[in-house]
Amino acid sequence: MAPFSVDVEKCKNDGICAMACPAHIIQMKSPAGVPVPTEDFEEHCLACGHCVSVCPTGAFSLTWLSSEECPSILSELAINPDQAEQFLRSRRSIRNFQDKPVDRDILTRLLEIACYAPSAKNNQPWHWTVVEDPIKVKRLAGMVIDWMHSVIKKQPEIAETQGFSRVVSDWDGGKERICRGAPHVIVAHAEKAYNFASEDCALALSYLQLFAPILGLGACWGGYFYTAVNHYAPLFKALNLPKNHRAFGAMMIGHPQLNYRRMPLRYPPRITYI
Repeated sequence: MAPFSVDVEKCKNDGICAMACPAHIIQMKSPAGVPVPTEDFEEHCLACGHCVSVCPTGAFSLTWLSSEECPSILSELAINPDQAEQFLRSRRSIRNFQDKPVDRDILTRLLEIACYAPSAKNNQPWHWTVVEDPIKVKRLAGMVIDWMHSVIKKQPEIAETQGFSRVVSDWDGGKERICRGAPHVIVAHAEKAYNFASEDCALALSYLQLFAPILGLGACWGGYFYTAVNHYAPLFKALNLPKNHRAFGAMMIGHPQLNYRRMPLRYPPRITYI
């Protein structure tokens, strides 16, 4: 069975699908012909969908993906540069959350969009563990504190560099700085042997963080949390992660308590043109 089909009545023989294919496994054998697969198509196809999405007439369909299944890009929904700049510059890492859980369907939508992040060879290596119960979030934050206690005892120099003593002191005084009172934590994890898992999970978490305010949510990376996951076996076990996985990031999620009204400045870009 051919890996793709072409509607000859719609095809303009322009070779755009072959040009867009990152694996170069679609070819035009003649200027007036339709695209055909190379012999090693199935071995090297990235399942990225470039070929289907780039065809201007909807003539190209993979066996598992047709043009009708792919929503059209609507020009009226495009944002202009000023809108994009304000959106990106106004994003804030949220560390103050309302005592209000987020509906599961909203969390699911957030993760669905995160999965549209780019990944090496479209491998999409990420897996998601959502700590949905706010009570469990607090309990797991306490396990991070337990880990910090052990680091303070065994590796005081590292603990001091990471500011663990202050975090533990705040915890003892009733100030929770691990998950910041967020009702949910989302952990991105993947096979630890995969070379690009760190970059790919970071990109997916960045998509998640950027889409969160569109849904009325606040988000912030949980650096203490996911670091502890990888260094403290009881926490790793409590999250029930696969043994061959590693946490590559964690995100605190909830409804923001504060509204930000201005965009603070950043350092100018450090650029070297060569």
